[in-house]
Amino acid sequence: MIGLEKFDNLISLITYFKDNATCKQFLKEQRWGDDVVCPYCGHHHCYSRSNGQFRCPNCLNNFSVLVGTIFENTKIALVKWFSAMYLISSHKKGISSHQLARDINVTQKTAWHILHKVRSLYSQDDSLELSEDVECDEAYIGGNEKNKHESKKTEGTQGRSLKTKTPVFGMAQRNGNIVAMKTQDTKGRTLMPIIRQFVKEGSRIYTDEYIGYNSLVESEYSHAVVNHGAKQFVDGDKHTNTIEGFWAQLKRAIFGIYHFVSAKYLQRYVDEAVFRYNSREQSESERFRMMFKRSIGIFRYADVKNVG
Repeated sequence: MIGLEKFDNLISLITYFKDNATCKQFLKEQRWGDDVVCPYCGHHHCYSRSNGQFRCPNCLNNFSVLVGTIFENTKIALVKWFSAMYLISSHKKGISSHQLARDINVTQKTAWHILHKVRSLYSQDDSLELSEDVECDEAYIGGNEKNKHESKKTEGTQGRSLKTKTPVFGMAQRNGNIVAMKTQDTKGRTLMPIIRQFVKEGSRIYTDEYIGYNSLVESEYSHAVVNHGAKQFVDGDKHTNTIEGFWAQLKRAIFGIYHFVSAKYLQRYVDEAVFRYNSREQSESERFRMMFKRSIGIFRYADVKNVG
């Protein structure tokens, strides 16, 4: 069985996957090895049929290797899917649907659909624990008023106003991982349960002077504040530069690559940025391998349609 580490560039990938039969055989090996498992009832030792499908001797369902993956019912050549996944995982700031459409020769609408199916694989791990030194901060996405005509501008959108912007809350362990999510607001009662879920008790938390963090309890965490309002950005080891660097990467991707992101799909783009950040030490082939493993797991089309 060929290993995913073989594919360390796009040329090696498209040279190997020369047709759909090769792609399907590779999917079978990666998904099941020699023991085909029914995606409907979980029965092992399903057998091959002459038409390339498999049959379960337990529930008597026929199925292909694509059932239960992001490739199910696709009419797009699998090599295009594999190429798209490699391009998405290897681009440092992401890739737009228009660019992906040109690269793999599909329509922009099809490329957009592929991108969102792949982004559904990026969902963050709710069991991830951050510890030691953790920086917390909020970002506000959207609501750029400066280029609008005066008659179309919305008043009072500066700072933390949510009139035209969507809040995103992030936590970054120094020299570690990041967790970030769209929130309904940035009030203390919203942020504290999130912090308690992801940050290990006893850790040291670094924030700016925002009052939403005033309810951090010293018995749970030690709390260090850097006063941005007073032009204080670094005071010894007190700073929020790690999480602010992540916000800069997220915003560059949104404004420079995607140009516009609706609030409906914002979490998908945040998940993508978190995936890129948390896998920053990995090579392109390692990141592609991680994404590919997720693509052949249990997948439902509702995962693409349902967004927060």
